[in-house]
Amino acid sequence: MSLTTIDKKSDLIVAKLAENIIGSEIIKLAAEVNEKIKKGEKIYNLTIGDFNPKVFPIPAELKQAIINAYEDDQTNYPAADGMLELRQAVSKLLKERGDLDYKTDEIVIAGGARPVIYAIFRALVDADDTVLFPVPSWNNNHYTYLNFAKQIAIETTAENNFMPTAAELRPHIAVANLIALCSPLNPTGTTFRKKDLEEICDMILLENTKRNAEGKKPVYLMFDQIYWALTHGETKHYNPVSLRPEMKNYTVFVDGISKSLASTGVRVGWSMGPKKVIEKIKSILTHIGAWAPKAEQVATAVYLNNLENYDTYLIDIKAKINARLVGFYKGFQDLKSEGFKVDAIAPEAAIYLTVQFSLHGQKTADGKVLASTQDITKYILDEAKVALVPFSAFGASSNSTWYRLSVGTCKLEDVDGAIENLRSALKKLQK
Repeated sequence: MSLTTIDKKSDLIVAKLAENIIGSEIIKLAAEVNEKIKKGEKIYNLTIGDFNPKVFPIPAELKQAIINAYEDDQTNYPAADGMLELRQAVSKLLKERGDLDYKTDEIVIAGGARPVIYAIFRALVDADDTVLFPVPSWNNNHYTYLNFAKQIAIETTAENNFMPTAAELRPHIAVANLIALCSPLNPTGTTFRKKDLEEICDMILLENTKRNAEGKKPVYLMFDQIYWALTHGETKHYNPVSLRPEMKNYTVFVDGISKSLASTGVRVGWSMGPKKVIEKIKSILTHIGAWAPKAEQVATAVYLNNLENYDTYLIDIKAKINARLVGFYKGFQDLKSEGFKVDAIAPEAAIYLTVQFSLHGQKTADGKVLASTQDITKYILDEAKVALVPFSAFGASSNSTWYRLSVGTCKLEDVDGAIENLRSALKKLQK
């Protein structure tokens, strides 16, 4: 029997969940970008929601505290719900900077925001439950799939900066078991207005008044605020519990240092919420071992106990991020004023700018029609050497003209170069 025959007959069968899971569209695009870079092409890679540590290093004090913790042999298992000193530091941070009052037994530490989100879904969503979320948004569809749940995705609009409203969510509230929201929002870098978030909270509270009377499971809100410290200009971050204290019974937060301290690889995140829910999340994390490393937890506690250093770092990193976002925003507005079919939404928060390329139907210099968003994305990459992520990768419709531009790996001097490349590429298109 030949090896080829054996290979054909031994085609492995895996679980249905694994067989049908969809990989990250962003990672696929990044692979294509990296291949071009390997070949020597100069690419302005604005795809990944991460930081270049050479451009945005973690706080020096945090780095030294991590080194100190390892030198002190803090390398065994951490507490299942996180080191007490870290939960105390997080409680202090939330109260003094975040307008939130959570005790240490209402906080659980995990290895970044991803296991927090996964554990929240596992704790609150049963198979065939319904998860309601807006698009574009990050990975809610995948976490819903992993939980064997149903999804209702509401496509938001540029008119409201791609933030969902109570009016858009209300038709589905009666069947929802979990509402997943994020502000500041990945991928848009936009935020909730106070009135809009208040209306959503009131809608949830009214629905739960009905469910409580009927003895039914409430609708919970997962509120991802991992970018809350990175607001720009006059933008103010709002959260459900500060606006409506009654929401504390139904809100489970996603939070951590990954973005605010440019510490994506340090892997320290946390959730806070109702004590019973947090206890269940702790149990889930225990079984999957998704803890933050002990040394990093000890170090983060040391760092967060000095909020003056924390504030100083935020002032610096926000200024650097904002300079890049404003630079790109101005560049896109200049291109728009020159008659090119592009646009951008003014930056509000996070490391993202929402930009638009309304190029469907235009022709390239060799006569090829840009018939799809995929064609446009490829043209921008091939001709302008600028890599961006279309909103379709975040659940929006396949013909959406909007994109996420991430500045976390961008040097300030790259802004003008990327805009000039785009200008040159756009000039080559035929209307």
